[in-house]
Amino acid sequence: MPKIKTNRSAAKRFSLTGTGKIKRHHAKSAHIKTKKSPTLKRNLRASAIVRKSDEKRILRMLGI
Repeated sequence: MPKIKTNRSAAKRFSLTGTGKIKRHHAKSAHIKTKKSPTLKRNLRASAIVRKSDEKRILRMLGI
């Protein structure tokens, strides 16, 4: 049986925490920052946890 290939784009976007949850970054934080408030920009810097409904699909892409 061949090994399962990791989806490389998913591997660069998601990472696992110590407890097995999936970390992700927020969207809308890359450009056009002049019209965004400092509070929004500060909140977008923090990482977030992937929702339970998306976990199975992302884990399959990561080859886990």
